[in-house]
Amino acid sequence: MKKTMCVVLALLLVVSSLAFAGGKAETAAVAADPNAPVTLTVWCWDPMFNIFAMNEAAKIYAVDHPNVKVNVVETPWNDLQQKLITSLSANATANLPDIILMQDNAIQKNVMTYPEAYVPLNGKIDLSQFAQFKVDVGTIDGKHYGVPFDNGATGTFLRRDIVEQAGLKVSDFNDITWERFIELGKIVKQKTGVAMISTVANEPDFPMLMLQSAGTWMFDESGKAFIKDNKVLKEALRITKEMVASGVCILVPDWNAYIATLNNGTVASTINGCWISGSIQAEKSQSGKWAVTNTPRFANIASSVNYSSQGGSGWMVMANSKNPDVAIDFLAKTFGGSVALYETILPASGAIATWLPAAKSPVYSTPIEFFGGQKIYEDLVNYAGKVPNVKYGVYNYEARDAIARALSEVMQGGDIDAALATAQKNVEFLMSE
Repeated sequence: MKKTMCVVLALLLVVSSLAFAGGKAETAAVAADPNAPVTLTVWCWDPMFNIFAMNEAAKIYAVDHPNVKVNVVETPWNDLQQKLITSLSANATANLPDIILMQDNAIQKNVMTYPEAYVPLNGKIDLSQFAQFKVDVGTIDGKHYGVPFDNGATGTFLRRDIVEQAGLKVSDFNDITWERFIELGKIVKQKTGVAMISTVANEPDFPMLMLQSAGTWMFDESGKAFIKDNKVLKEALRITKEMVASGVCILVPDWNAYIATLNNGTVASTINGCWISGSIQAEKSQSGKWAVTNTPRFANIASSVNYSSQGGSGWMVMANSKNPDVAIDFLAKTFGGSVALYETILPASGAIATWLPAAKSPVYSTPIEFFGGQKIYEDLVNYAGKVPNVKYGVYNYEARDAIARALSEVMQGGDIDAALATAQKNVEFLMSE
């Protein structure tokens, strides 16, 4: 009986070994097949900018890798961040994509909170070819997680025809203060009936770019909340309120409504990251009517300059990806390896490269007909080199939300000092949890 059992067990072991070996060989064969169909899912936002760029990258990669399909899912930034947190906190990563686009000022917090969720790219992509400040944004404890994409250097994008109708020139808006911008905005409104600028209600976009123009942020050098006693932030809220109260700036309910104000002539300008040029150029009927100059500065803050940044982002590979090596290779050979990609997306979307070889392309010095023949990309690259560096901090988005609430209170007549004191307490409480 024992002998019989031993024979049976031996046979089972042999069969199991063969099955395992066969399965392993089959898996290896599949993995080694360079023509096996692969679908990379990407989450990003903005059809005229990020989504457009990703789809163009997919076309370039498909030339040598026809088996790789890139499925781009439009996911607004706030939705992307929420879906990410919900899935990672529940350890339910099956529905996450292979690649995500992450805003620069959110990378540190996301990686430090969920360090196992993202694939380090050290030694896999030559990040020395990117602008160093962008690489630093995605570096945590010596590991590089982000493939830098666009930079967010700001500019004042002006409807040349509208300001000229008001008896002004584009040059009147160069190297000016916020106070002067408001004065000019009042002239435009009086002479043409068109508001100077728009912004999404209760979003602190203006205060954020104003802060960076002065080389300060919502946290000090040690990482502590710097809100209540931040004189620059107080001035930023005051100016934002004045722009709205004077009628120079109109409030809109959401991003789509904001873009509509640019495309339908409701406003004469926008002050935003250079990536906004893609959305502006989507309205072909306005070709030749736009121009770009630099960003207003504070009149009474010595550290303030006429240059800032708004946005900027990088691509990250998710650890849950079934094909992380393909995802990395895709990014390396497109956003980190293709001059042709940047030459394609620059004129159409305004995606100014932070991949250094692309900046040498003659496309950057080409006059842009939509902007009246102005070499706007040359100008914007020049602006980018003058943007003050700031440390965004781990709790950047919590602080931004607190400032948004403070701004809302101020817009409704609340005291600025009281609103910022409350914001400081709220951020400190979140940081202590």
